Amino acid sequence: MNRLDIAIEFAASAHQSQYRKGSRTPYISHPYGVAMILSSYHCSENAIIAALLHDVLEDTEVTEQQLFEAFGPEITAIVKACSEPDKTLSWEERKTHTIANLPAEPLEVRLVACADKLHNLRSMKRDSLTLGPELWTRFKRGKTKQAWYYTSLASAFENAHDNQQHPLFTEFINEVNDFFQ
Repeated sequence: MNRLDIAIEFAASAHQSQYRKGSRTPYISHPYGVAMILSSYHCSENAIIAALLHDVLEDTEVTEQQLFEAFGPEITAIVKACSEPDKTLSWEERKTHTIANLPAEPLEVRLVACADKLHNLRSMKRDSLTLGPELWTRFKRGKTKQAWYYTSLASAFENAHDNQQHPLFTEFINEVNDFFQ
């Protein structure tokens, strides 16, 4: 079995019985969608595998040691960098931490994070067509805070410390501007 197949099964098992926020859509559709975005941009196998696994440390019982044993140090480092470090902090503190640290992360981390946020944004855009303003009741923080977060992420992707740009960042920035402005 190849590493991608192993990652798909690992993520599916870890996210078993989880659903997307406010829906009955199995959660695994999100990491799979994130991986598909990266695949469409011909990103590295490590980035695609990390995309499949990007929420296992944050949202499941999987430990960093288990992830390391199954996928090694490079994948674990990407997943860890894409995970919020302390879920006891407020939403604002966690999101501010992400925004502040993202520009200094390696390109593969930024690509996984960007594809993750792009998939979430596309889900919001799709759901807004059927739910209208009711969409924002799914979130503990409403439209104004979500707009702040996504526009701040767009700036973070645009202003990376290493100046490495990627067409995925441009796509994200354009979709953020289209949806929130």
